[in-house]
Amino acid sequence: MKKLASLFFASIILFQLSMNAQDKNFGLGIILGEPTGVSAKLWTSGENAFDFAAAWSFKGDGHLLLQADYVWHMFRLISVSSGKLPFYVGIGGRVVLADDPLIGVRVPLGLDYMFADAPIDIFVELVPILDLAPETDFDLGGGIGARFWFN
Repeated sequence: MKKLASLFFASIILFQLSMNAQDKNFGLGIILGEPTGVSAKLWTSGENAFDFAAAWSFKGDGHLLLQADYVWHMFRLISVSSGKLPFYVGIGGRVVLADDPLIGVRVPLGLDYMFADAPIDIFVELVPILDLAPETDFDLGGGIGARFWFN
């Protein structure tokens, strides 16, 4: 029940953020993989953004996972004939809400295709994770996803 309530409140927060999305370069969508759930991105400049997720982790017994990253996009590494395809790298954190909650540092690496004629992007990422509590451990996450842009 606590997991369901946490996911409900995280969804409300993400929905509230989307209400102001037109002014903030805000995208909302899904991520599939490890974890699977709601993905959101908020651009802070032409090359930097905050990337968030409220998702379900399938490792172990399965738990609600909250993550946030600050990412840098490199637009000139890969050229495409239409749209944009930046490589991105970032630093962030995650919390897995389990009986023994996990707290870790994330380093996302990914590609984000931004369509030229549609307010949609698709992305793929691989994320090395260093869990710091309750014990130090290495993990790997990642997934594919898509977002709708409200700007």
